Amino acid sequence: MLALENRKNTRFFLSVALLLFSLTANVSARDSASEPVRIALDDLPGIDMLNVLIALEHARERGATFEISYMQSEGLAAQAVTSGFADIGMGTPYQLIQRQGAPLRMFFQLSLLRFFPVVNADHMDTWKDLDGEVMYTHGPGSGTEAVMNMLARRNGIRYREMKYIPGSGVRARAMLKNQIKATVVDTERRNMLVNSDRGNFKVLPMTELLASDEALYASRDFLAARPDMTKILIEELLNVWHQINTDPGYVARQREKYNLLPDLEPSRVDEIIPYYSEMVAESAFPMDRGLASAFDADIRFYSYAGTIEGNPSELKEEDYWDFSLLRSVIQQNTR
Repeated sequence: MLALENRKNTRFFLSVALLLFSLTANVSARDSASEPVRIALDDLPGIDMLNVLIALEHARERGATFEISYMQSEGLAAQAVTSGFADIGMGTPYQLIQRQGAPLRMFFQLSLLRFFPVVNADHMDTWKDLDGEVMYTHGPGSGTEAVMNMLARRNGIRYREMKYIPGSGVRARAMLKNQIKATVVDTERRNMLVNSDRGNFKVLPMTELLASDEALYASRDFLAARPDMTKILIEELLNVWHQINTDPGYVARQREKYNLLPDLEPSRVDEIIPYYSEMVAESAFPMDRGLASAFDADIRFYSYAGTIEGNPSELKEEDYWDFSLLRSVIQQNTR
């Protein structure tokens, strides 16, 4: 029932989001320098998106304009971009590019995979207990699905079924309500579950992951048509990432300055600095933004997990990534 309702909600959110995009954007004029850049983020707003929101505020101060939409899943964000209702999406659309030939290219690595398998300890205790059970991840081709497929293989188990509930926050709430017994969530929601009054959630052991969790991507046509606006965004993302890696408390101060996510509950506000401190300690925000190793690490991981097909050695970086604008920005800043 939960999965069925979720699929209905997903279709509803996509319909509403696409309607809103169609009402606010003239698709035929997207190459105009005066048009705002439409960005489709791949989850509901949370403290894990504050870094991106801060960078967008900085870019706005330099004259850039954006329309931001929060999609309920990576798949919905990708559909918005491929359908022409958004210019930039968030996620890692390897499968979409390879299997459907989507003319998308990732251009900025936002973070490395930091997901954690969590189970209800009243029912499960080890990986073997997950053999033959249902696993809930974010969506088809997502990083969470890839993580759980990889971990199943490494632990010699098979799930009875892979079901999809977009959003770590949604999956965490389903765990709290006893609607599901096992899932995978991000750092923020892992901490929420482990520290809950319930006291019956356990994080299963896993290996270090070096693959991309989130990246920004756009169509090749957009990157060619709007390089100036995209470079401003890249410059501000680099600046914010540098500040966070130097001082995670920067996020909390910038949130107050720009009044970002003003409806956060006080307990969530208190989690901002610990969350970003942990992410920095785990090197989740590498400063080269993917230039050195994103493609190679991603291909190894997503190939092993079954997200992408073919011989990894035969896959080409330029078919998935376009680092030209990032390289240009870095070169300008090092002169």
